[in-house]
Amino acid sequence: MTRPVPRRWRRSLLTWLTGVLISLAPTAANLLPPSGAVRVTPPVGAAAWLADPRHLPDPTRAEPAEIRAFLATLDAEEQRGLAASYPGVVGNLDGAPPGLRYEANRRAMALAGPPYGDRAGQYLLFDPRGQGQVAQVFGDLDHADRIAVLVPGAGNRAGNFWRGVGGKPARSPSTQGQDLYHSAHGYQVPAESFAVVVWLGYDAPDGVDLSAAREDLAETGAAALERFVAGLTLLRPQATIALLGYSYGSTVIGLAAHRLPVQVTDIAAFGSPGMGVDRATDLGTEARVWAALSPRDNMRWVPGARLRGLGHGTQPATPGFGASIFPADDVPDHDHYLAVGTRSQASLTSIALLGTDARETP
Repeated sequence: MTRPVPRRWRRSLLTWLTGVLISLAPTAANLLPPSGAVRVTPPVGAAAWLADPRHLPDPTRAEPAEIRAFLATLDAEEQRGLAASYPGVVGNLDGAPPGLRYEANRRAMALAGPPYGDRAGQYLLFDPRGQGQVAQVFGDLDHADRIAVLVPGAGNRAGNFWRGVGGKPARSPSTQGQDLYHSAHGYQVPAESFAVVVWLGYDAPDGVDLSAAREDLAETGAAALERFVAGLTLLRPQATIALLGYSYGSTVIGLAAHRLPVQVTDIAAFGSPGMGVDRATDLGTEARVWAALSPRDNMRWVPGARLRGLGHGTQPATPGFGASIFPADDVPDHDHYLAVGTRSQASLTSIALLGTDARETP
């Protein structure tokens, strides 16, 4: 009768095998396209928009400030006319007023049909093509003094944004954002002063595969995130922003960190495979950096290495990285960092709302 392998040996073997895969990965990595310039996909309807005789600004090249300045030359009726004619463009225009983007995306989602047409809510981004992209807002973005942007990770798609990866409600970015927003109601802060944006504005990796070990998708996501945050700061220049990176979403934030504005005061990475650096100081940001990793999260076996385009550097919850650690000891796996009632959700709420760990909040 074969005796079972002790758990501690299985863990050591898993760590060793993962390291071997990364060390042997140059051959596999060479089968993937090399990292290079970030490719920006024009929004739905961009060709017709650019052919419009009114010489509308290029949606992929114009900076958010240019978009905002252009729209300011139009009256409300003209803006709504653009949203009606080009919903796929206007709904995704960083720098455009949120209300106008909400209106355009409601139309775009209705045109896309099931399963998007009947989704209620406020959306700053919607693109059904390919894996799909979506950004949902909870709260009053027009009046918020504090904005939390949650960036989901691997396995997330527009198609599972509401039902969760693998059908798990705990892995639904929409549910996570809504729960985070509602959890802030327990603090003595006016509800209208806080908003949560769940931003799936990039193509996330399918899962734990070579695409998740590389930073190509994160680089493209980081460029899009930088532009999105620039649009938020134009809307609410007096507001401060917390970026919350879940799993591979933390890698996206890490690669964008050095280009983000000073309004970003807090960055939290949880369930993270790495942020593309070995120390928090290498992120190139003045924002406070927070991290958590559950002792039962399989992500803890990911080696903190970078080799030939694979790996994401030191995990931010590792001692010596330099992040402020918040608790995740009651998180049972990789899926429940934002589950209601967990210590990690309480800390993330406090970080998102106040820039402090829940343990420090009076």
